[in-house]
Amino acid sequence: MRIGRNGKTTPKRRILLPTAVAALGCVLALAACGPVPTGGSASSPHPSPSPSRQRESQEQVVQRIVGRMDLHRQAAAVVMGNTPGTDPAALKQYMSGGYGGFILMGSNVPDTEVGLRTVTSALVADPALPPLLATDEEGGDVARLSWDDLPAADSLKSRPASEAQAAFSARGQMLQRGGVTVNFGVIADVASGPGSFIYERSFGTDQAAASERVAAAVRGEAPYVRSTLKHFPGHGAAEGDSHHTIPATGMDLATWRAQVAPPFAAGIRAGAPVVMMGHLAYTSVDPEPASLSPRWHQILRQDLGFRGVIVTDDLNMLTDSGVPAYADVVADAVRSVAAGSDLVLAIGGAGPDTAQKIADGLVAAVQHGDLPAARLSDAVSRVVALRLQIAADQGR
Repeated sequence: MRIGRNGKTTPKRRILLPTAVAALGCVLALAACGPVPTGGSASSPHPSPSPSRQRESQEQVVQRIVGRMDLHRQAAAVVMGNTPGTDPAALKQYMSGGYGGFILMGSNVPDTEVGLRTVTSALVADPALPPLLATDEEGGDVARLSWDDLPAADSLKSRPASEAQAAFSARGQMLQRGGVTVNFGVIADVASGPGSFIYERSFGTDQAAASERVAAAVRGEAPYVRSTLKHFPGHGAAEGDSHHTIPATGMDLATWRAQVAPPFAAGIRAGAPVVMMGHLAYTSVDPEPASLSPRWHQILRQDLGFRGVIVTDDLNMLTDSGVPAYADVVADAVRSVAAGSDLVLAIGGAGPDTAQKIADGLVAAVQHGDLPAARLSDAVSRVVALRLQIAADQGR
């Protein structure tokens, strides 16, 4: 969707995308290294660990929390939604649905850091297991925070990588002060040229230079906010506006590995715990968009070694593509989780009940055998592990 800093429609160049102990090492390993088994069926809420459980490993804590979630709670825990406005009561009511995350759009961001902190505080019911609070803060044309005047990729692509690290370090601190915990802000796409749809937002057309700056941006943000790499498997090769169509390319896998994959690989090596799946079709690999493709999820996990949280781009972009097969946002969510995504993002033209409809659809899919229960609990485990990691960091 074409949304500017204040949430209003803007020209094309103003696009905003839909966004403790040493035991923490176990959380880090889990969030970065994969799923844990789950069990049990009790539906009680996830309690904070008691002193008697302090000797549990973080893997066991995740297992216990997920095991106590009934199917409805598990389904809600893999949904990241949005409701407009800054009213604390309305935001608290929205998040009472148990959603795993919330993306802050233009209408959710006041004019000051203090105001933003009030908003993000209202979204957190349990500090021991806070939801993932995300936004798209790339800087430059794609920003939610009106006071972010830090350098962005449009200028950093021609500057030393150290400047990218410094800019994203400062940006991460800014987000942290406002209570944002996940930034959908690091573009790992390699643009095909200056006329590319993604050029201004990318770190350039050279995969080696882009890789260096992507890794630097991730390192800069790491102490303050969780970085997200987008838009996997790469928007530069698949030209076009994925808000209104399914950009496609016939690029083969070998060429992709050499020319497009390196910045994603560099960001993963630098420690990025989240990767966003794009609605992009590399037809020689899979005719389906990557966000719905088991093959592309497999490539991300196995070829690039990513073991963190995979989030979709806004699912309403799929419905806006005009392709009949993608017209149902709930069906798209089910297909995405089944393919391997851990968190589904739904904003765009979604109504306030869209997140609940998606959660209900995931429940029905499990009950009808269209979505394996083990795949859902695997996704929940990764999301919960990241939430626990954030809680541990905030408690220091």
